[in-house]
Amino acid sequence: MANLGARTNGISSNQVEIPIHANGVESKPSEESNIDYSQRAQWLRAAVLGANDGLVSVASLMIGIGAVKKEISAMLVAGFAGLVAGACSMAIGEFVSVYTQYDIEVTQLKREREANNNGGMDGESEREKLPNPFQAAMASALAFSVGALVPMLAAVFIRSHKIRMGVIGGAVSLALLVFGGIGAVLGKTPVKKSCLRVLIGGWMAMAITFGLTKLAGFAEL
Repeated sequence: MANLGARTNGISSNQVEIPIHANGVESKPSEESNIDYSQRAQWLRAAVLGANDGLVSVASLMIGIGAVKKEISAMLVAGFAGLVAGACSMAIGEFVSVYTQYDIEVTQLKREREANNNGGMDGESEREKLPNPFQAAMASALAFSVGALVPMLAAVFIRSHKIRMGVIGGAVSLALLVFGGIGAVLGKTPVKKSCLRVLIGGWMAMAITFGLTKLAGFAEL
C-alpha cells in the first residue's frame, strides 16, 4: 500500500497536462487586427480629400455662377473648367507634398541604418511602408473628378433655373453624406460625426459662394 501510494504520488507529481481548446479550434488573431490603418490612411486621405474638394468646390462654383446667370451653359462651362483646373491642382499639390514626405522618411531611414549598422533586409521592409507620391496624386485627381461630376450631372438635364439650383444642392448634400460615410467606415472613425462634419462644411461653402457672388452681381463688379 505504501508502494502504491508512492506510485500514485509519483504519477500525480509528473502528470502531463494536454491543452484542450474550446470546440477543438485554436484561437487565431482576427484578420481585422492585422490591418495597417496607417498605410490605408495614405491613399484614403488623398481620395477622401479629393472627392470632397471636387464636390464642394465645383458645386459652389456652379451655384455662384447660377446666382448671377440663369443660362445652363454658363454653369456647365464653369463646372467643367473647375473640374479640370481642380484635378490638375490637386494632383500636383498632392504629388509635391507626398514626395517631400517621402524624401524626409528616406533620409531618416538612411540615418537609422547607418547608426545601427543595419543591412538591407530591414531597409527593404521599411521602404515598402513609405508613401507613394504617384499613387497619392492619381487618387487625389481621380477622386476630385468623381466628386466634381456630381453637380454637373445633376444640372445637365434640367432647364428650369430654380429647380436646377435646388437639384444641385440636394445631389451635393447626398453625395457629401455618402463620401463622409465611406471615409469613416474605411478609416474606422465615427460615421455620424464624419457625415455631419462634411455636410455642414459643404453647405457653408456653397452658401458663402452664392451670397458673395450675388452681392458682386448687384454691385456689377
